[in-house]
Amino acid sequence: MLWHPSANIDDPLPNYRVTALHDHVQPEAMPHVPLWLLGLLTFSGTLAMHIFVPALPRAGADLGASPAAMQITVSVYIFGLAVGQLVYGPLADRFGRRPVLMAGLVIYILAGAAAGFAPSIDPLIAARLLQALGGCAGLVLARAIVRDTSAPAETARRLALMNLMVTVGPGVAPIIGGAIAESLGWRWIFLLLCGLGVANFLFAWRLLPETRQKLTHGGGSLARNYWHLIRSPAFLGYAIGGGCATTSMYAFIAAAPFIFVGEFHRPAYEVGLYLALLIGGVWIGSVIASRIIGRFPIGRLMVLANLVGVIAAFVCLAALLLDRANVPLIVGTMFVFTIGVGVAAPAALTQAVSVNPLVIGSASGLYGFAQMTIGALCTALAGIGGNPALAAALVLAVTGLIAQAAFWIAGRTQRSD
Repeated sequence: MLWHPSANIDDPLPNYRVTALHDHVQPEAMPHVPLWLLGLLTFSGTLAMHIFVPALPRAGADLGASPAAMQITVSVYIFGLAVGQLVYGPLADRFGRRPVLMAGLVIYILAGAAAGFAPSIDPLIAARLLQALGGCAGLVLARAIVRDTSAPAETARRLALMNLMVTVGPGVAPIIGGAIAESLGWRWIFLLLCGLGVANFLFAWRLLPETRQKLTHGGGSLARNYWHLIRSPAFLGYAIGGGCATTSMYAFIAAAPFIFVGEFHRPAYEVGLYLALLIGGVWIGSVIASRIIGRFPIGRLMVLANLVGVIAAFVCLAALLLDRANVPLIVGTMFVFTIGVGVAAPAALTQAVSVNPLVIGSASGLYGFAQMTIGALCTALAGIGGNPALAAALVLAVTGLIAQAAFWIAGRTQRSD
């Protein structure tokens, strides 16, 4: 059954329609887009968030800015990533993926140059906000383009492979940023990002075709697109569940220095090693997902992967409550948790952006906004109380249960439809 133009956009059978649509589109009708290019576009947006962190003290001294003011250059970037994703999706549904992406890359390039030559802290903060608003175009549209050009099972596999490419960003970005700041100066970090934006623009100009299906033409206004998605129990279930199952790990990442240094008295340099191990868990989970997606129903795989994370979080929580926790146990349980994240992330995202074929870009943007918001909320909750390890474990356990409930509601809604 193909979607028909006369069908009501409020039809409660959105996932069935889009699945059927992509299953019936002939392979030659789907444009080919290099996966490495989509990974590079996503990587550049996340790289800019982490690469400047090691240079904050040096840049603050150079600009005569306080540490609190320099921290704003990081928080404003996260804010820009969250808000920008709400805008790019509907714009891409209305005007096409390619022109909106190119516009975002231009903003990213100009903002990087402005940050590199910023004479004081205020222009730097403004440039960082614009840089985030430009960089998040790649985050949103890369996901939408994957969905445009793939059937649902193939979408999840390609998203898992793309996740392999971009998970290296948080691990290598601080190393690269620190090396550049020490050898060339902090301004060269932004000139490097500017150059990366130029490369992305040229690659996209030469290699990226327009992938928006004719079906999605005239997707509607921003508010109307989001209104349709927010009214969909299936989308809300996948978006809330996906955020709780994945970016809830930000709670542990933010608490990690206080846990290992403050509670277990480990040297500060070990914190980076432990966090790198957790990123390795996400990477392994993505490898597993890319191998087994297609052999099992995506919904079942998503639920089982999140269940692995829930069990790991409760084991960690029980050890802390019983005063049996130690560094190997905490790192081990969090490593298992992040493997579950690596498997669940592409599956949840695939289900969310498949809900309505008219607003794939909007779904990608709203899903990303939900992830960032849930991640920020979990990070704030992990700072409550005097025991950061217990707070982080409790956040992960509770959000894991919320994710299971949300996935169950979304799946039940689709089955009943």
